[in-house]
Amino acid sequence: MRENDRWLLPEGIEELLPPEAAHLEDLRRRLLDLFGSWGYELVEPPLIEYLESLLIGSGDDLDLQTFKITDQLTGRLMGVRADMTPQAARIDSHRIKHDVPTRLCYLGSVLRTRPQELGGTRSPLQVGAELYGHAGIESDLEVMSLMAEALQSVGVTELHMDLGHVGIFRGLAREAGLGAETETRLFDALQRKARAEVEAILAAAPLASAARARLAALVDLNGGREVLDEAAGVMRGAGEDVQHAFANLSALALAAARHLPQVRFHFDLAELRGYHYHTGAVFAAFVPGRGQAIAQGGRYDDIGRIFGRARPATGFSMDLKALVALATDGGPALRGIFAPPDEEPALEAEVRALRAAGERVVRALPGQQGGAAEMGCDRLLRRSADGWRVVAVDG
Repeated sequence: MRENDRWLLPEGIEELLPPEAAHLEDLRRRLLDLFGSWGYELVEPPLIEYLESLLIGSGDDLDLQTFKITDQLTGRLMGVRADMTPQAARIDSHRIKHDVPTRLCYLGSVLRTRPQELGGTRSPLQVGAELYGHAGIESDLEVMSLMAEALQSVGVTELHMDLGHVGIFRGLAREAGLGAETETRLFDALQRKARAEVEAILAAAPLASAARARLAALVDLNGGREVLDEAAGVMRGAGEDVQHAFANLSALALAAARHLPQVRFHFDLAELRGYHYHTGAVFAAFVPGRGQAIAQGGRYDDIGRIFGRARPATGFSMDLKALVALATDGGPALRGIFAPPDEEPALEAEVRALRAAGERVVRALPGQQGGAAEMGCDRLLRRSADGWRVVAVDG
């Protein structure tokens, strides 16, 4: 590396400077307070764990996104977390061990080997909430509602939400007897909405005509509420698992429309986000002008089985850094009081009192350049006949 390039950061790794860092901290406090008001308790999982624990139940996608290192104390392989959701599930099943529904939230940095979008970050600041111990649509609706309120609290006003159910594709693939390789190829083609490729994969597989038709139909089953009516006809005759998954999605869609009238819903039966990870309903939030989801989640039952407690689970997560860019309030206004460098006791006492009251007080340094405005202060401490007083900069 050339000497004048030593300051460069790795691709996808960034730092926040004032005032963006202050804005992020404001959003962090706002979201954690919101989660707490809904009964979600904060946990702080470790940055690194042994790999076999970190990747439990998460599928190959998370494995590929995880940086691996060798523990010099034990020789075992460890991973730097790329997603905090499995860690929260481990905490619920192995450490908390409640039988009642448990609500947890978290906020921390994660590190990924590749960005999820071109030019995106590899070090998101992940914030999320998880609800364990309840299998009904009511818990799915709760986390969807919390996700919507969290986004609205940072100024996202025009919210669109995709809603799907991985159980429909999983059930159809199982009924059709698809091999693992064919299922993986079909999954990938469906995600890209590659109709010709989907048809070619299905044509090459030895499938019954009804099974082939249902799987092929998934690529076009996306749109408004009418899509569910169309899907009901397509899924007629499918097995019990598929019918149960579709009924679950339909019930959740009805409840979501009733409880979240401010959200525009889009339904997609080929939405398989986190397919190897989720087990039921999946949802993702979008805003106009941005192609990638700004928040996403879904149901992932029984992920804690490997830790000894299989529990229903649903939740969501988002990147707080991305929310800073989306927030419409511009962050907290920088205010402060500029104090002279004098060392007299009365001034020292006044500065201490102001800081104790929550004020930002910046002391001038002898001989420094710049005054109150340059130091981000809108007021200053000025000596008066009756002591030190706070006045406006132009006062």
